[in-house]
Amino acid sequence: MRKETNSPQETFALGRAVGEAARAGDVYTLVGELGVGKTVFTQGLAEGLGIREPICSPTFTIVQVYEEGRLPLYHFDVYRIGDVEEMEEIGYEDYFYGNGVTLIEWGNLIRELLPPGHREICIEKDLEKGFDYRCITIREADGDK
Repeated sequence: MRKETNSPQETFALGRAVGEAARAGDVYTLVGELGVGKTVFTQGLAEGLGIREPICSPTFTIVQVYEEGRLPLYHFDVYRIGDVEEMEEIGYEDYFYGNGVTLIEWGNLIRELLPPGHREICIEKDLEKGFDYRCITIREADGDK
C-alpha cells in the first residue's frame, strides 16, 4: 500500500488506521530520515490501539511499553543499538512474539532479528511537493533476512 499525506494530521490519521487494524503479534518496522514523521505516525498508531498516554521516541531507553489500549504497544527505537546482542539483552523475542503490537523505528538496522512476515513502513518526504508532503509505503517483508 502506498499513501501520500500532506500534513502531520494526515500522517497521524494513517497511523491511527494501521493501529485500528492491528492484531496481537503484528510487527512493524518504521524507516525514514530524521524528522520525517515517524513519531507522528507512531502516535496515530497508538491512538488506533486505544492508547491515550503521550507517545515519544524511546531513543535512549530502546523500548517503551504502553499497556493501556486494546493491545499493548512495544515501541522500539534501535537507532543507537551497537549490535544485535544488545537486543538479546533486552529480551526482544518476548516483545516480537508477544501478545501486543511491536513497532520498531530504524528496524532496518536489526533486519536479521525480524520475524518473517513483518510489515515495513517507509516514510519519505519530497520537498518539491511541499514541506509537509510524505509518501508512506507499507508492505509485507519478503522474509529474507
